[in-house]
Amino acid sequence: MSEVLLIFIGLSIFNVMLSTVKSILTVKGGKLIAAITSGAYYGFYNIMIIFTVMDFPMWQKVAITFGCNVIGVYAVKLIEEKMQHDKLWKVEFTVPTLAHTAVDNKLKQLDISASYIIINEKYTLFNCYCATQEESRKVQAVVKEYCAKWFVSESKNLF
Repeated sequence: MSEVLLIFIGLSIFNVMLSTVKSILTVKGGKLIAAITSGAYYGFYNIMIIFTVMDFPMWQKVAITFGCNVIGVYAVKLIEEKMQHDKLWKVEFTVPTLAHTAVDNKLKQLDISASYIIINEKYTLFNCYCATQEESRKVQAVVKEYCAKWFVSESKNLF
């Protein structure tokens, strides 16, 4: 394999990873981080254009681009997943007031932190705070079991 081809492979993987990070930070990051990342990506992309027009077969360029995209995107998403921590989720749901004792007992049995407010003789509002995905699945099962109307909100980092 030629030296130019090896450089193209390395640059392609870096390009895909930088592009993926740019996409993530454009959505999740602040204005300054998104702007700097975008500038870095498009600046680097000029190097990629030069290597893309170099003289080696099109099928190699396509195969390398495909392979590098699969590897690069997968790697960045895996790193993002590993860096992400469980978040606190607030699940609010309403059940008929006649069922509130059964629901409360079920949540206690599942070791789910919850509180409730009896709205009126017809509805009771439950608030559950889920710190893990396992707790969220347990609450979801209770919501389905009692055909509850529900709402979920995610905690936000203030600092």
